[in-house]
Amino acid sequence: MRKTLLIAFLAACFAAAGFAAEKNGTIGVSLLAMSNPFFKDIADNMAAEAARHGYEVVAVDGNFDVARQSNQVKDFIASQYDCIVLSPCDSKAIGSVIKEANDAGIPVFTVDIASMAENAKVIAHIATDNFAGGRVAADGMVAALGGKGKIGILGHPEVESGLMRANGFKAQLKDLGKEKDIVIVAELPALGSRERGFSACQDMMQAHPDIDGIFCINDPTVLGALAALEGIGKADRVKLIGFDGMPEAKQAIKDGKLYGSSVQFPDRLGIKVVQAFINYMNGEEVPGVELIGTELYTKADADKDSSLK
Repeated sequence: MRKTLLIAFLAACFAAAGFAAEKNGTIGVSLLAMSNPFFKDIADNMAAEAARHGYEVVAVDGNFDVARQSNQVKDFIASQYDCIVLSPCDSKAIGSVIKEANDAGIPVFTVDIASMAENAKVIAHIATDNFAGGRVAADGMVAALGGKGKIGILGHPEVESGLMRANGFKAQLKDLGKEKDIVIVAELPALGSRERGFSACQDMMQAHPDIDGIFCINDPTVLGALAALEGIGKADRVKLIGFDGMPEAKQAIKDGKLYGSSVQFPDRLGIKVVQAFINYMNGEEVPGVELIGTELYTKADADKDSSLK
């Protein structure tokens, strides 16, 4: 049974305003988790940008399930959509269905999370520079701990972006010469979700009650970790750094509950992946990878942020 989330309202608004005289086709989009505002922002900005060029966006929720996502892509292929855009739920396992799209002659693009599958062709990957973003988060952790302490990482190694963030974080500690002063005592998978972030943080703190800081590869994870630390009365002691820049995380930073977050720009990702597709359709050369940088968002930024309470 196919459950789709049709983001047509923005497209209709842009078309009504005269940005798109006629419908040129349809872009099928399957994202990791539409419950995460980050991916909702990507989808909304894709819909608006696509409408400017006469394309409709049909966006569906992979919900962390690569089998579900594969079936969604099969539906896109059966519907003969003009383009498929994915944030893979599993960067390797998604390869077989990408190859099906290749065989059907439908161009595939990835956004935020790359495919790491062999023999599966992706025209272009548009993403945050996740490795560099991990480095930014490491700089924040060094500052938060005064250069010394025990830390943990709550990661998501099943997807390329989570792996790159954790690797960038560790690489920066090494390059700063801090790997002996800031010691990683635990690294657990949390699947990028609040619920798993909560339980993984509980497990981590039970095994290592003297942890001073935790780096989480996204903001849902860090908000779950915050709830776990509040439950055991250690939220004031353990420094937390996330990755995304969700409004809820930014508010928690302003409230002093999180130290910071390596902020992404989902609006730019959504717009640029559509632009890459349009350029490809126009016969232009499209770079295989386009990366967008991050910035560390801390309380100093939050205190100046008019969008927060």
